[in-house]
Amino acid sequence: MKKAKRKNTKATHGPKILDGKKIGEEIKAELKVKIEELKEKGVVPGLAVVLVGDNPASKVYVSNKRKTCEELGIRSFAYDLPKTTTEDELITLIKELNANPEVHGILVQSPIEGRDIDEDKIIELIEPNKDVDGFHPINKGRLLNGQDCFVACTPAGIVELLIRYGYRPEGKHVVIVGRSNIVGKPLATLLVQKSEWGNATVTVCHTRTRNLSTITKSADILVAAIGQPEFITGRMVKEGCVVVDVGVNRVEDPSRKSGYRLVGDVHFDSVAKKARAITPVPGGVGPMTIAMLMKNTVKSAEKYLLSREK
Repeated sequence: MKKAKRKNTKATHGPKILDGKKIGEEIKAELKVKIEELKEKGVVPGLAVVLVGDNPASKVYVSNKRKTCEELGIRSFAYDLPKTTTEDELITLIKELNANPEVHGILVQSPIEGRDIDEDKIIELIEPNKDVDGFHPINKGRLLNGQDCFVACTPAGIVELLIRYGYRPEGKHVVIVGRSNIVGKPLATLLVQKSEWGNATVTVCHTRTRNLSTITKSADILVAAIGQPEFITGRMVKEGCVVVDVGVNRVEDPSRKSGYRLVGDVHFDSVAKKARAITPVPGGVGPMTIAMLMKNTVKSAEKYLLSREK
């Protein structure tokens, strides 16, 4: 009996680029249809974005979210508060937004720069059915139980990107480098679920992980979310793996007018020589995060409509 030929998984013509901008546009086009249907029934999806302080990166993120709302026809409620904002003032605002039927999603941009504000306390104050960021403990618990909930936007965007490009996590070994509450932990929880987007075998690595390269080399799908520029190199991945780079880091570059360039947590050039598919930075996970935020907001508006019709 002849031995079956081993499939060559090496990326001989370069890896497939997992284009988050392209898929994000597809998702937004689908959402526009749903938004029009909601408007015909008298519901305009509304997203309240609260920014406390003047963090430059936060301002950019908030601006992009508001622009996307305008593009899709989602009503944007903007609250730009000074650094002098107190916890009591912010609590009062969150309670008002919770009670406002025209607001279907509430997002408080992190980091919160007000005076002695407990960020966890603010997140827990947001109504779970308006927690479109997916950070409320109730939504996290529902995700762990495999129940319907709002899933954190970056993990949801990663899985959506993989599936739409045909790289389903089911049966694959997914290695996540990073254990943050925003990406690593919720992504691991999402991928192990018995569901159409899950059924993966997941390993979570972090700063205390020993023999990291040995583990990353075993990954069919590798997600880098460690927050260190170009940390994952070609020596740390196997031939034919799929690589998702969550990181966005500024590194000095005198040749650029800005004096810096953006890189991910993955050393793109060396990893691309071995990967079957890889996300770019920028243009990979970032656009997916915003698209999933809009998707969660529309989902919340749809739930509101159903409750109103009962």
